[in-house]
Amino acid sequence: MNQDFSKMMQDMMGAFPMDTSAMQDAFKTQAALAERLSRVALDAAEQSTEISSAWTKDTLGKVREATSLKDEPADYTKAMTDLASAQAETTAETMARFAEVAKKLQMETVELMLSAGKEMAEDTAEQTRAATERSRQVASDMAGKTQEAVTKMAEQGRQATTAAAAKSATATTKTADAGAAATRKTAAATK
Repeated sequence: MNQDFSKMMQDMMGAFPMDTSAMQDAFKTQAALAERLSRVALDAAEQSTEISSAWTKDTLGKVREATSLKDEPADYTKAMTDLASAQAETTAETMARFAEVAKKLQMETVELMLSAGKEMAEDTAEQTRAATERSRQVASDMAGKTQEAVTKMAEQGRQATTAAAAKSATATTKTADAGAAATRKTAAATK
């Protein structure tokens, strides 16, 4: 009987193995998200570098024009005024281009985060469903095994009771037979 209970406990504990696939899936999901976020950030950095490089080249070209040899002193004043005006215009255009890159980066990041949140929610729901199904199956298996053990123990108890009753009946019969024999002996001796 103790061996049956021990076996049942071993079966129950063996029914709950550690499943590392959920951890592996979570790691893969996080790595994929990190890769997509890195790609978006690196694209934005590349675009910003291109904008900065173009702005620098444009500025150096305008400074070259402004510092070239002029015939009249007034031409230097005009060149500096033109440079300042062109730089103000170029700066506004460049800042607008930087703002577009930042806006695109922000939108792509938000989309990625929303997508990742949705994927994580779906993964969590699937894992919960699978865990619930496994738990239900284990509980069903354990209920069946428990019923089998109870039935077996009841049968063993019935057999033990029947055997004890048979032994008791045999002993009672032997005692009755011995009592009857003693009574006959006593009756024969008194005659």
